[in-house]
Amino acid sequence: MAWEEWERARASAAEKATQTRLNTADAGTGGGGGHDLAVRDDELGALGSMAYELRERLSRDGDHARQTTSAAAAELTTDGLDCGAALTELHDAWGTKLGTLKEACVHISNHLDYTKAAHAKDEDDIVTSLRNAAGEEMTVSRIYDYIK
Repeated sequence: MAWEEWERARASAAEKATQTRLNTADAGTGGGGGHDLAVRDDELGALGSMAYELRERLSRDGDHARQTTSAAAAELTTDGLDCGAALTELHDAWGTKLGTLKEACVHISNHLDYTKAAHAKDEDDIVTSLRNAAGEEMTVSRIYDYIK
């Protein structure tokens, strides 16, 4: 690589690096202008349900041509056409990709369900642990007395 090429590549990489924004979005692009990501429990449940529904639709609709494709590939191969083997390879690749996508949907759904349940348990633990020696709930004013 010539020195001039190296300099151009380095300058291009440096220019792209200054355009990178992690964990923020510019306000002008529809982003929040650097606000933290916040998700409520009801949103987690809705997203988990959507992932589950997508998996169900993929199971139902994503494989509707499997038998026809397999039969066509077998018939083309029997007739001595190379495209039969290619169609079989396409059929198998589609099945693999479809399975991967369905697994990803299940993983997302399960993870969001787990996150929602874990958050609820954490909240319950915090509320339960904020009690005085008599077992009464600690109010904000009582907590404030301890930090004075």
